[in-house]
Amino acid sequence: MKFEGVDYYNVDELLSDEEKMTRNMVRDFLEKEIEPLVVSAFHQEEPLNMRELAPKMGELGIIGAVIPKEYGAAGANYVTFGLICQELERVDSSLRSFVGVESGLVMYPIWSFGSEEQKNKWLPLISKGKVIGCFGLTEPNRGSDVASMETVAKKDGDKWVINGTKQWISEASVADIAVVWARTDDGVRGFLVERGTEGFSQTFQNHKGSMRAGDVGELGFSDCAIPAENVLPKTDGARSTFMCLNQARYAIACGAIGAAMDCYETALNYAKEREQFGSPSASYQLVQDKLVTMLIEITKGQLLAYRLGRLMDEGKARHQQISMAKKNNVSVARMCARTARELLGANGVSLDYSPMRHMANIESVYTYQGTDHIHTLILGSDITGIPAFTRTQ
Repeated sequence: MKFEGVDYYNVDELLSDEEKMTRNMVRDFLEKEIEPLVVSAFHQEEPLNMRELAPKMGELGIIGAVIPKEYGAAGANYVTFGLICQELERVDSSLRSFVGVESGLVMYPIWSFGSEEQKNKWLPLISKGKVIGCFGLTEPNRGSDVASMETVAKKDGDKWVINGTKQWISEASVADIAVVWARTDDGVRGFLVERGTEGFSQTFQNHKGSMRAGDVGELGFSDCAIPAENVLPKTDGARSTFMCLNQARYAIACGAIGAAMDCYETALNYAKEREQFGSPSASYQLVQDKLVTMLIEITKGQLLAYRLGRLMDEGKARHQQISMAKKNNVSVARMCARTARELLGANGVSLDYSPMRHMANIESVYTYQGTDHIHTLILGSDITGIPAFTRTQ
Protein backbone atom coordinates (compact mmCIF):
# COMPACT_ATOMS: atom_id res chain seq x y z
CA MET A 1 0.00 0.00 0.00
CA LYS A 2 1.43 3.38 -1.04
CA PHE A 3 2.35 5.60 1.89
CA GLU A 4 0.32 8.82 1.89
CA GLY A 5 1.81 10.42 4.98
CA VAL A 6 0.67 11.16 8.50
CA ASP A 7 -0.34 14.80 8.96
CA TYR A 8 -3.07 15.31 11.54
CA TYR A 9 -2.15 18.95 12.16
CA ASN A 10 -1.78 19.97 8.49
CA VAL A 11 1.97 20.54 8.75
CA ASP A 12 2.09 20.26 4.95
CA GLU A 13 0.47 23.69 4.77
CA LEU A 14 3.59 25.13 6.41
CA LEU A 15 5.88 23.68 3.74
CA SER A 16 6.84 25.34 0.48
CA ASP A 17 5.96 23.72 -2.82
CA GLU A 18 9.65 22.95 -3.37
CA GLU A 19 9.98 21.30 0.05
CA LYS A 20 6.95 19.08 -0.62
CA MET A 21 8.11 18.29 -4.13
CA THR A 22 11.49 17.09 -2.89
CA ARG A 23 9.92 14.98 -0.16
CA ASN A 24 7.53 13.35 -2.60
CA MET A 25 10.32 12.72 -5.11
CA VAL A 26 12.41 10.99 -2.43
CA ARG A 27 9.39 8.98 -1.28
CA ASP A 28 8.69 7.72 -4.79
CA PHE A 29 12.35 6.86 -5.37
CA LEU A 30 12.62 4.89 -2.15
CA GLU A 31 9.41 2.95 -2.74
CA LYS A 32 10.45 1.96 -6.25
CA GLU A 33 14.21 1.47 -5.92
CA ILE A 34 15.10 0.61 -2.34
CA GLU A 35 12.17 -0.46 -0.16
CA PRO A 36 11.92 -3.92 -1.82
CA LEU A 37 15.59 -4.59 -0.98
CA VAL A 38 15.51 -3.69 2.71
CA VAL A 39 13.85 -6.73 4.29
CA SER A 40 16.26 -9.21 2.71
CA ALA A 41 19.27 -7.03 3.56
CA PHE A 42 18.17 -6.82 7.20
CA HIS A 43 17.32 -10.51 7.48
CA GLN A 44 20.57 -11.71 5.90
CA GLU A 45 22.70 -8.94 7.46
CA GLU A 46 24.00 -8.17 4.02
CA PRO A 47 24.11 -4.37 3.84
CA LEU A 48 22.49 -2.55 0.96
CA ASN A 49 24.90 -1.99 -1.90
CA MET A 50 25.60 1.71 -1.46
CA ARG A 51 28.14 1.64 -4.29
CA GLU A 52 25.15 1.09 -6.55
CA LEU A 53 22.55 3.13 -4.68
CA ALA A 54 24.59 6.20 -3.66
CA PRO A 55 25.01 7.51 -7.25
CA LYS A 56 21.24 7.28 -7.70
CA MET A 57 20.76 9.26 -4.49
CA GLY A 58 23.37 11.72 -5.67
CA GLU A 59 21.48 12.36 -8.90
CA LEU A 60 18.43 13.36 -6.83
CA GLY A 61 20.39 15.70 -4.55
CA ILE A 62 19.73 13.57 -1.48
CA ILE A 63 23.34 13.47 -0.25
CA GLY A 64 24.64 16.62 1.42
CA ALA A 65 21.47 18.49 0.51
CA VAL A 66 22.31 21.58 2.61
CA ILE A 67 25.85 21.98 1.25
CA PRO A 68 26.06 24.93 -1.22
CA LYS A 69 25.61 24.34 -4.93
CA GLU A 70 29.10 25.65 -5.67
CA TYR A 71 30.42 22.38 -4.26
CA GLY A 72 28.17 20.20 -6.37
CA ALA A 73 25.38 19.71 -3.81
CA ALA A 74 21.71 20.74 -3.88
CA GLY A 75 21.99 23.85 -1.70
CA ALA A 76 18.64 23.02 -0.06
CA ASN A 77 17.40 24.30 3.28
CA TYR A 78 17.34 22.33 6.53
CA VAL A 79 13.59 21.73 6.44
CA THR A 80 14.04 19.98 3.08
CA PHE A 81 16.93 17.96 4.46
CA GLY A 82 14.76 16.98 7.43
CA LEU A 83 12.00 15.77 5.13
CA ILE A 84 14.54 13.73 3.16
CA CYS A 85 15.68 12.10 6.40
CA GLN A 86 12.08 11.44 7.41
CA GLU A 87 11.45 9.52 4.20
CA LEU A 88 14.73 7.61 4.43
CA GLU A 89 14.13 6.38 7.97
CA ARG A 90 10.52 5.56 7.20
CA VAL A 91 12.00 2.83 5.00
CA ASP A 92 14.97 1.90 7.21
CA SER A 93 17.23 3.61 9.74
CA SER A 94 20.33 2.47 7.87
CA LEU A 95 19.34 4.64 4.90
CA ARG A 96 18.95 7.77 7.01
CA SER A 97 22.17 6.85 8.79
CA PHE A 98 24.01 6.69 5.47
CA VAL A 99 22.76 10.07 4.27
CA GLY A 100 23.11 11.61 7.73
CA VAL A 101 26.73 10.48 7.94
CA GLU A 102 27.64 11.56 4.41
CA SER A 103 25.90 14.91 4.83
CA GLY A 104 26.44 15.95 8.44
CA LEU A 105 29.53 14.01 9.50
CA VAL A 106 31.64 13.88 6.35
CA MET A 107 30.63 16.71 4.02
CA TYR A 108 29.81 19.20 6.77
CA PRO A 109 33.22 19.03 8.52
CA ILE A 110 35.04 19.25 5.18
CA TRP A 111 32.89 22.25 4.25
CA SER A 112 33.19 23.92 7.66
CA PHE A 113 36.77 23.10 8.63
CA GLY A 114 38.50 22.13 5.41
CA SER A 115 40.67 24.04 2.97
CA GLU A 116 39.33 25.13 -0.40
CA GLU A 117 41.41 22.39 -1.99
CA GLN A 118 39.81 19.77 0.26
CA LYS A 119 36.32 21.12 -0.40
CA ASN A 120 36.75 21.19 -4.16
CA LYS A 121 38.29 17.72 -4.23
CA TRP A 122 35.87 15.81 -2.03
CA LEU A 123 32.49 17.52 -1.74
CA PRO A 124 31.34 17.15 -5.37
CA LEU A 125 32.38 13.49 -5.41
CA ILE A 126 30.58 12.66 -2.17
CA SER A 127 27.43 14.59 -3.10
CA LYS A 128 27.15 12.61 -6.34
CA GLY A 129 27.65 9.28 -4.57
CA LYS A 130 30.91 8.62 -6.38
CA VAL A 131 32.87 8.59 -3.10
CA ILE A 132 31.64 7.23 0.24
CA GLY A 133 32.88 8.66 3.52
CA CYS A 134 32.70 7.73 7.18
CA PHE A 135 33.15 9.55 10.49
CA GLY A 136 35.66 8.15 12.98
CA LEU A 137 34.87 9.40 16.47
CA THR A 138 33.43 6.65 18.71
CA GLU A 139 35.95 4.22 20.22
CA PRO A 140 35.69 0.85 21.95
CA ASN A 141 36.17 2.51 25.36
CA ARG A 142 34.92 6.01 24.58
CA GLY A 143 31.55 7.21 23.37
CA SER A 144 30.02 10.43 24.66
CA ASP A 145 33.22 11.34 26.54
CA VAL A 146 34.89 12.79 23.46
CA ALA A 147 37.55 14.69 25.38
CA SER A 148 38.97 11.40 26.70
CA MET A 149 39.41 9.72 23.31
CA GLU A 150 42.39 7.39 23.10
CA THR A 151 43.24 7.79 19.40
CA VAL A 152 46.27 10.06 19.04
CA ALA A 153 48.01 11.84 16.16
CA LYS A 154 51.63 12.95 16.34
CA LYS A 155 53.35 15.37 13.97
CA ASP A 156 56.37 13.79 12.27
CA GLY A 157 58.02 16.11 9.79
CA ASP A 158 55.61 16.72 6.91
CA LYS A 159 53.30 13.92 8.06
CA TRP A 160 50.94 13.03 10.87
CA VAL A 161 51.03 9.55 12.39
CA ILE A 162 47.76 8.21 13.83
CA ASN A 163 47.33 5.35 16.29
CA GLY A 164 44.07 4.07 17.75
CA THR A 165 40.77 2.36 17.04
CA LYS A 166 37.31 3.63 16.13
CA GLN A 167 34.29 1.37 16.57
CA TRP A 168 30.60 1.33 15.60
CA ILE A 169 31.38 3.42 12.54
CA SER A 170 28.72 3.64 9.81
CA GLU A 171 30.09 2.78 6.34
CA ALA A 172 33.40 1.74 7.93
CA SER A 173 34.23 -1.15 5.61
CA VAL A 174 33.17 0.52 2.35
CA ALA A 175 34.33 4.11 2.88
CA ASP A 176 36.78 5.68 0.45
CA ILE A 177 37.67 8.38 2.96
CA ALA A 178 37.36 8.70 6.72
CA VAL A 179 37.02 11.91 8.70
CA VAL A 180 38.98 10.84 11.78
CA TRP A 181 39.24 12.65 15.08
CA ALA A 182 42.34 12.27 17.24
CA ARG A 183 44.04 13.93 20.17
CA THR A 184 47.11 15.99 19.34
CA ASP A 185 49.42 18.16 21.43
CA ASP A 186 47.14 21.05 20.44
CA GLY A 187 43.85 19.33 21.29
CA VAL A 188 41.40 17.30 19.22
CA ARG A 189 41.77 17.72 15.45
CA GLY A 190 40.21 16.24 12.34
CA PHE A 191 42.09 14.29 9.67
CA LEU A 192 41.20 12.89 6.25
CA VAL A 193 42.39 9.30 5.89
CA GLU A 194 42.01 7.67 2.49
CA ARG A 195 41.25 4.02 1.86
CA GLY A 196 44.38 1.98 1.23
CA THR A 197 46.66 4.16 3.36
CA GLU A 198 49.33 2.02 4.99
CA GLY A 199 48.46 1.28 8.62
CA PHE A 200 44.73 1.96 8.05
CA SER A 201 42.32 -0.99 8.37
CA GLN A 202 38.56 -1.12 7.74
CA THR A 203 36.49 -4.00 9.12
CA PHE A 204 32.81 -4.96 8.82
CA GLN A 205 31.12 -5.70 12.14
CA ASN A 206 28.49 -8.44 11.94
CA HIS A 207 26.28 -10.37 14.38
CA LYS A 208 24.25 -7.25 15.13
CA GLY A 209 20.62 -7.29 16.14
CA SER A 210 20.14 -3.75 14.82
CA MET A 211 21.00 -1.69 11.70
CA ARG A 212 21.56 -4.95 9.83
CA ALA A 213 20.80 -3.42 6.41
CA GLY A 214 23.66 -0.94 6.82
CA ASP A 215 27.43 -1.15 6.94
CA VAL A 216 28.80 -0.75 10.47
CA GLY A 217 32.35 -1.55 11.46
CA GLU A 218 35.71 -0.68 12.90
CA LEU A 219 38.58 1.56 11.80
CA GLY A 220 42.10 0.71 12.92
CA PHE A 221 45.19 2.94 12.85
CA SER A 222 48.64 1.46 13.42
CA ASP A 223 51.36 4.02 12.75
CA CYS A 224 49.12 5.31 9.98
CA ALA A 225 50.99 8.16 8.31
CA ILE A 226 49.08 10.79 6.33
CA PRO A 227 50.36 13.94 4.62
CA ALA A 228 50.03 17.27 6.42
CA GLU A 229 47.59 18.53 3.79
CA ASN A 230 45.08 15.92 5.00
CA VAL A 231 44.51 17.80 8.26
CA LEU A 232 41.26 19.76 8.43
CA PRO A 233 42.94 23.11 9.12
CA LYS A 234 40.05 24.87 10.85
CA THR A 235 39.22 22.15 13.40
CA ASP A 236 39.26 23.61 16.88
CA GLY A 237 39.18 20.99 19.61
CA ALA A 238 36.16 18.97 20.70
CA ARG A 239 33.90 21.88 19.79
CA SER A 240 34.34 21.00 16.12
CA THR A 241 33.14 17.44 16.69
CA PHE A 242 30.03 18.69 18.49
CA MET A 243 29.20 21.00 15.59
CA CYS A 244 29.21 17.96 13.33
CA LEU A 245 27.14 15.93 15.78
CA ASN A 246 24.50 18.67 15.84
CA GLN A 247 24.02 18.15 12.11
CA ALA A 248 23.59 14.40 12.57
CA ARG A 249 21.30 14.83 15.56
CA TYR A 250 18.99 17.03 13.53
CA ALA A 251 18.88 14.35 10.84
CA ILE A 252 17.97 11.78 13.48
CA ALA A 253 15.25 13.96 15.01
CA CYS A 254 13.56 14.18 11.61
CA GLY A 255 14.27 10.63 10.56
CA ALA A 256 12.92 9.05 13.73
CA ILE A 257 9.50 10.52 13.04
CA GLY A 258 9.56 8.76 9.67
CA ALA A 259 10.08 5.42 11.42
CA ALA A 260 7.28 6.27 13.84
CA MET A 261 4.96 7.16 10.96
CA ASP A 262 5.59 3.84 9.24
CA CYS A 263 4.90 1.92 12.44
CA TYR A 264 1.68 3.85 13.03
CA GLU A 265 0.42 3.39 9.47
CA THR A 266 1.27 -0.32 9.53
CA ALA A 267 -0.57 -0.82 12.83
CA LEU A 268 -3.56 1.27 11.76
CA ASN A 269 -4.06 -0.57 8.47
CA TYR A 270 -3.58 -3.94 10.14
CA ALA A 271 -6.05 -3.12 12.92
CA LYS A 272 -8.71 -2.09 10.40
CA GLU A 273 -8.31 -5.32 8.44
CA ARG A 274 -7.65 -7.89 11.18
CA GLU A 275 -10.83 -9.41 12.65
CA GLN A 276 -11.08 -10.52 16.26
CA PHE A 277 -14.29 -11.92 17.74
CA GLY A 278 -16.21 -10.96 14.61
CA SER A 279 -15.08 -7.33 14.41
CA PRO A 280 -11.98 -5.46 13.19
CA SER A 281 -9.49 -5.12 16.02
CA ALA A 282 -9.58 -1.35 15.38
CA SER A 283 -13.13 -1.33 16.75
CA TYR A 284 -11.96 -2.10 20.29
CA GLN A 285 -11.30 0.66 22.77
CA LEU A 286 -7.89 -0.54 23.94
CA VAL A 287 -6.63 -0.70 20.35
CA GLN A 288 -7.95 2.78 19.56
CA ASP A 289 -6.28 4.12 22.69
CA LYS A 290 -2.89 2.87 21.49
CA LEU A 291 -3.39 4.22 17.97
CA VAL A 292 -4.41 7.62 19.29
CA THR A 293 -1.40 7.78 21.61
CA MET A 294 0.90 7.03 18.68
CA LEU A 295 -0.73 9.70 16.51
CA ILE A 296 -0.54 12.36 19.21
CA GLU A 297 3.14 11.74 19.88
CA ILE A 298 3.99 11.66 16.16
CA THR A 299 2.18 14.97 15.65
CA LYS A 300 4.10 16.61 18.49
CA GLY A 301 7.34 15.23 17.08
CA GLN A 302 6.52 16.57 13.61
CA LEU A 303 5.95 20.05 14.98
CA LEU A 304 9.16 19.88 17.00
CA ALA A 305 11.17 18.81 13.93
CA TYR A 306 9.53 21.42 11.71
CA ARG A 307 10.23 24.29 14.10
CA LEU A 308 13.80 23.11 14.65
CA GLY A 309 14.34 23.03 10.89
CA ARG A 310 13.22 26.62 10.54
CA LEU A 311 15.53 27.63 13.40
CA MET A 312 18.40 25.82 11.68
CA ASP A 313 17.65 27.71 8.47
CA GLU A 314 17.70 31.01 10.35
CA GLY A 315 20.96 30.13 12.10
CA LYS A 316 19.22 30.41 15.46
CA ALA A 317 19.07 26.78 16.60
CA ARG A 318 20.83 26.12 19.90
CA HIS A 319 22.44 22.75 20.48
CA GLN A 320 20.17 22.22 23.47
CA GLN A 321 17.13 22.55 21.18
CA ILE A 322 18.65 19.95 18.88
CA SER A 323 19.15 17.67 21.88
CA MET A 324 15.49 18.05 22.87
CA ALA A 325 14.32 17.06 19.39
CA LYS A 326 16.68 14.08 19.20
CA LYS A 327 15.71 12.85 22.67
CA ASN A 328 11.98 13.30 22.21
CA ASN A 329 11.57 12.05 18.66
CA VAL A 330 13.67 8.93 19.10
CA SER A 331 11.66 8.10 22.21
CA VAL A 332 8.48 8.58 20.16
CA ALA A 333 9.78 6.21 17.47
CA ARG A 334 10.79 3.69 20.11
CA MET A 335 7.31 3.78 21.64
CA CYS A 336 5.56 3.57 18.27
CA ALA A 337 7.65 0.60 17.14
CA ARG A 338 6.94 -1.26 20.36
CA THR A 339 3.23 -0.43 20.29
CA ALA A 340 2.82 -1.35 16.62
CA ARG A 341 4.59 -4.65 17.22
CA GLU A 342 2.14 -5.31 20.03
CA LEU A 343 -0.93 -4.42 17.94
CA LEU A 344 0.17 -6.83 15.22
CA GLY A 345 0.16 -9.68 17.72
CA ALA A 346 2.19 -12.71 16.65
CA ASN A 347 2.63 -11.20 13.19
CA GLY A 348 4.47 -8.35 14.85
CA VAL A 349 7.64 -10.42 15.14
CA SER A 350 7.60 -11.27 11.43
CA LEU A 351 9.92 -9.36 9.12
CA ASP A 352 7.06 -9.38 6.63
CA TYR A 353 5.94 -6.35 8.65
CA SER A 354 8.17 -3.37 9.41
CA PRO A 355 7.67 -2.65 13.16
CA MET A 356 10.01 -5.39 14.41
CA ARG A 357 12.78 -4.11 12.13
CA HIS A 358 12.16 -0.52 13.19
CA MET A 359 12.10 -1.61 16.83
CA ALA A 360 15.53 -3.20 16.47
CA ASN A 361 17.00 -0.28 14.53
CA ILE A 362 15.72 2.38 16.88
CA GLU A 363 17.63 0.77 19.74
CA SER A 364 20.82 1.85 17.96
CA VAL A 365 19.44 5.30 17.18
CA TYR A 366 18.46 5.68 20.85
CA THR A 367 22.14 5.22 21.74
CA TYR A 368 24.25 6.86 19.05
CA GLN A 369 24.88 10.56 18.42
CA GLY A 370 24.46 11.08 22.15
CA THR A 371 22.57 8.66 24.35
CA ASP A 372 19.19 9.56 25.78
CA HIS A 373 20.91 10.15 29.12
CA ILE A 374 23.43 12.55 27.59
CA HIS A 375 20.68 14.64 26.00
CA THR A 376 18.84 14.70 29.30
CA LEU A 377 21.96 16.10 30.96
CA ILE A 378 22.45 18.66 28.19
CA LEU A 379 18.92 19.92 28.76
CA GLY A 380 19.24 19.71 32.53
CA SER A 381 22.40 21.77 32.49
CA ASP A 382 20.74 24.36 30.25
CA ILE A 383 17.66 24.90 32.40
CA THR A 384 19.36 24.75 35.81
CA GLY A 385 22.76 26.19 35.00
CA ILE A 386 24.31 23.22 36.82
CA PRO A 387 26.27 20.70 34.71
CA ALA A 388 25.78 17.14 35.95
CA PHE A 389 27.96 15.22 33.50
CA THR A 390 30.55 14.30 36.11
CA ARG A 391 30.47 13.77 39.85
CA THR A 392 32.86 15.59 42.14
CA GLN A 393 33.90 14.11 45.44
